Amino acid sequence: MSVHVVTGDDPALSGAAASDLIHRLVGDGDRALMVDEFDGEEIEVRAVVDAAQTPPFLTDRRVVVARGVGRLTADEVAPLVAVLDDLLPTTELVLVTGGGRLPKSLGDALKRAGAETTESAPPIKARDRATWFEDQVAAAGLRLDAHALNRLGTWLGEDAGRLGGILDTLAAAHGTGHLLRLADIEPFLGDAGGVPPWELTDAIDRGDTTAALTALARMMGGGERHPLQVMAILHANYTKLLALDGSGASDEASAAAAMGIKPGFPAKKALGQYRKLGGAKVVRAIGLLAQADLDLRGAKDWPEPLVMEVLVARLARL
Repeated sequence: MSVHVVTGDDPALSGAAASDLIHRLVGDGDRALMVDEFDGEEIEVRAVVDAAQTPPFLTDRRVVVARGVGRLTADEVAPLVAVLDDLLPTTELVLVTGGGRLPKSLGDALKRAGAETTESAPPIKARDRATWFEDQVAAAGLRLDAHALNRLGTWLGEDAGRLGGILDTLAAAHGTGHLLRLADIEPFLGDAGGVPPWELTDAIDRGDTTAALTALARMMGGGERHPLQVMAILHANYTKLLALDGSGASDEASAAAAMGIKPGFPAKKALGQYRKLGGAKVVRAIGLLAQADLDLRGAKDWPEPLVMEVLVARLARL
């Protein structure tokens, strides 16, 4: 008996990771006889439990797959929690979170059961993320030179769920075994994916207007963030700086105390940015944010993207 958990919010990535895991668990066996799958908006947890407690038929084990368990409540997963400590030795239970957060009772039960976790999302750190993309390309039987591989990762950004489709298309167009260069992959990349919030705030902090506007476009385009969501990100960034105004913070620890966060890199970074801007420009930034918020709500007869572009350009010029 083993318990497996596949985490990740992107349906394409978690689905692919779950498929790979199921394929490995089935091996040379008959999938039709071995695998019971439960999916859909409303999972019947008791049906999952019954399947997990049913001996296999004409096979040596049964693979029970439940998708979307991350959207279940503590009460709904109670039957599953109760059975995790006493699963049949012939059962391989696969839980796919499908986003959301597992109830604490289920998380604790999974730890006790020694569940094996597969994280489907790519790593956050740049170096680890680059390695993850390289591994996915290799697993697809493709070879990309350094420039093409770097472009693929930066172009997709947060939209890594599109990677599988792009790799399939590249394999169909070019075959496998050939070294693909930037010109070979660019026609198949499609629209640029979203980028994480810090790409926007870091570009603004550097005063790099072009990079900031590019990040903004990707956040609202491929990332599908509403302008008010981007406003919230920017407001949180400058509210931290405003908390330092007049605080007398002189080091990482005192800056963290003033902002109400734990000491660490974010506090050190905020203090450095506050020192670079000064109190007057931080107050100016808050004023720009307030005006843009009014403009988004109809104070100016401007399209929402234009309001955001003017705001970001003005913040970057500070």
